[in-house]
Amino acid sequence: MEYTNNGGERFYASFGTDQTATHFVYDAEVYVKSPNTDIANLEMDMNQTMPNGDTVIFGFQCDGWNSTWDYTMNTGTPEKPVPHWVQSDQACNPRNWTTNTWHHVQVLYSRDSNGNVTYQSVWLDGTEQDIGVTVPSAFSLGWAASLLTNFQIDGKGASGSAVVYVDQLSVSRW
Repeated sequence: MEYTNNGGERFYASFGTDQTATHFVYDAEVYVKSPNTDIANLEMDMNQTMPNGDTVIFGFQCDGWNSTWDYTMNTGTPEKPVPHWVQSDQACNPRNWTTNTWHHVQVLYSRDSNGNVTYQSVWLDGTEQDIGVTVPSAFSLGWAASLLTNFQIDGKGASGSAVVYVDQLSVSRW
């Protein structure tokens, strides 16, 4: 991807309409090509429409600005949402990832019937980092029943480019 003004590019795939699953594992192989100096964030999200029509946003990223794993929460209400990124106490910076190497990323999270998300942990290359927080993350967006996954690359600086590959992406649910 090429960018200007810290811009980015989001890739997505719809993979179902399951509204009843409450536990998820986002699992992917991520390859960061050298150089990686122009990468600000690597974002790995999932969205799910619940039976009541609200959409839960499971937002999760390796944040190169703050060098933390971040997660999203809705600081407003589902009807008047205010999306907000929150920095965890766990370290991550995509510019520190070894280049020209496949990295195994697994994010474990769940939700309750009100759309409160528990971000349990993230595994990077076999090392677990405990996130252990529960936050509100329901949004009244009016979407049809959907399961959707996103992968986003954000650039760092006035302009640049980055090459990142994602392979073997799966989302397990129950």
